[in-house]
Amino acid sequence: MADTPLKVVQGTALNADQKRDLLHRLARVEGQLRGVQKLIAQAAVPSDCDGVAQQMAAARKALDRAFVNLLTSAMVTQTADSANMEDAAERTRQLAALLNKFA
Repeated sequence: MADTPLKVVQGTALNADQKRDLLHRLARVEGQLRGVQKLIAQAAVPSDCDGVAQQMAAARKALDRAFVNLLTSAMVTQTADSANMEDAAERTRQLAALLNKFA
């Protein structure tokens, strides 16, 4: 990610602060995964697997947290600009289906 900066587009899915927060979280996960790769490459004895497993679990939890953050941010942003309660309810149903599909 640091090599090629992403162009952040303006839209209604997420606001700029939400996007910035998610991109920051994902960059941290990316760094954790690079660290896991190094640990695996350097593993020499069975006890090294404990450290690898711990770091993998931490990266997985951080990615899960980013996923939850994505969905909660989307719920807030996409329902806030709804024209009426019916529109807000429909958007909420769509986001709930997304959560049900991927969680």
